[in-house]
Amino acid sequence: MSAAPLLSPAARTLAARLHAALADRWADLDRIAPADTGPLPAYRAAPVPADLRPGRAELIVEASDLHALRAALVSGADAVVIDFDDTFAPTRANVAAAYAALPEWLAAGVPLLARPRALYALEAHEPFGGQPGRAALCDLAALLTAGAGRTPHLYLPKLESVAQAQVWADALALAEGHLGLGRGTLRVCLQIETFPGLLAADALLFTLRDWAFGLNAGRWDYVFSLVKTVGADLGRPVPPRAGLGMDLDAMQAYAQALVDVCRARGAQAVGGTAAVAPDPRDPQSALDAVRADKAREAAQGFQGAWAGLPDLLDAVREGLRTPPAASDAVPVTSARLLDLPHPGPLNGAEVLDTAGLALDVFRAWLAGQGVVTRGGRIEDTATAELARALLWQWVTVRAPLGGGDTLTPDTYRALRRHLCPDDAPEARLLDHLVLSSAPPAYFPAEAARLNLTDPPERMPHD
Repeated sequence: MSAAPLLSPAARTLAARLHAALADRWADLDRIAPADTGPLPAYRAAPVPADLRPGRAELIVEASDLHALRAALVSGADAVVIDFDDTFAPTRANVAAAYAALPEWLAAGVPLLARPRALYALEAHEPFGGQPGRAALCDLAALLTAGAGRTPHLYLPKLESVAQAQVWADALALAEGHLGLGRGTLRVCLQIETFPGLLAADALLFTLRDWAFGLNAGRWDYVFSLVKTVGADLGRPVPPRAGLGMDLDAMQAYAQALVDVCRARGAQAVGGTAAVAPDPRDPQSALDAVRADKAREAAQGFQGAWAGLPDLLDAVREGLRTPPAASDAVPVTSARLLDLPHPGPLNGAEVLDTAGLALDVFRAWLAGQGVVTRGGRIEDTATAELARALLWQWVTVRAPLGGGDTLTPDTYRALRRHLCPDDAPEARLLDHLVLSSAPPAYFPAEAARLNLTDPPERMPHD
C-alpha cells in the first residue's frame, strides 16, 4: 500500500501550480552565479507586520517537535518561528508530523513566523512532473493553506542571488493570486546568511520589496558560506569557530552591511540566534553572554532576535533594550569582510572537536533529529555546515598543526577515525564533504547523492 500523501488536497493543488509555473527555472537557478546588480532605483521595503513589535524575542522551534511547539506557544515569546530549515531533519515522518500540526499552530493566538526549506532542497515524497518536488514550494503551499484565514509571516533562507529572490517573488505572487489575496498581503524577512547574499542584500530586498519587511542575520550560515566561497583563495587557514565571534571586525562589517541596507530602505534588521544551553546549576554566565550579545546587536541597529530555548527569552529582550548607537562611519569594504586573522598552528584537539561536531549533527540528522545539545550549545545543520567547511578549508590550505605537522587528507582521516569508523554513514558523508576538490554547496543534497537519505533521492541533472 502506498503511503498517504504529505500535502493536503488544497496544499497539493497550490504546490502543483507553483511547480508548473516555475519548472523551467530550476536547472539555471541551481547553477547560477551571483550577478553584479548595479545601481538600484529608490525604493522602500514593505511595512513591518503590526504584530511584530520592535525589541521582540522570537523563539525558534523545529517544525516536527510537537512538544516543543506546544510549549513555545505558552512560553511568553513575542513570536514563534516554526522551522523547516536548519533545525529540521526532513524524514517522511517528520514532514508528515509537521504538516499535520500546522492547523493547530495557526489557530494559536501568538504571532507566528515560519521558515520553509531553502530553494535547493528536494522533497522526494511529493513528486511533481516526474521529479522530486521542491521542498520550499511544498512547505510554502502547506503553510499557506493550513489555517482558516491565517497565514504566517515567512523567513526566506539561504538566498544567494537576485535570480533566487525573483523565484520567491514569483512564487509569492502566484500563491497570493491562487488564494485570492492582494499582492503584497504576505510578509517575509530575508535571511542574509550567505556571502553572495550579503553582497547583493540591497538587490535581494529590492526584488522582494512588495513582501519583504526586513533582513535577518544568520551568522554561522554566513561564515560557512564565506569559508566555502573564498576559503581556498585566502592562502591561510580560517580560525576555528571559537575565533570567529562577533568581536572580529570582519563579522562587525557583516552585521553593519545588513543594518546599513535596512536603514536606507526602511526595513527592520533582525539579529541572530541565542543558541547556548545554560547549565541549570549555574545559568548566569550563559545568560549574561546572551544579554551582552543582544545588546551589541541592538547598539548596531537590530530590532529583534531569536532564542533557541525558552529560558533565553528574557535575556534576549533585556539585551535588545540597549539604544542604538551612532552609525559606524567606517565603510564596509571587501577587505574588511575578508579580514579573518591567521589562527597560527591549529590545536589537534580543536580539529578533533570540529570533526566531532559535524559527525554528531550528521548522525542525528540522518536519524531524524535536527538539533543536538553539545558542550553547552545548541547545534544544528548551520553549525555542522560550518564545521565541515572549516575542515575542508584547513585540508585545502594544509593548515599547520601544533608540533610541526600539517592537516593533509591522511592526517584528517586519522583524526576522524578516532571518532567514527569509515563505514558509518556520518563518516562517509563528512569524508566526502571534506575531501572534495571544491566544497559542495549543502550537505543534505550530498547526503541524497550518497544514498544516505530517507528514502534515497534521485537528484535532478545527475
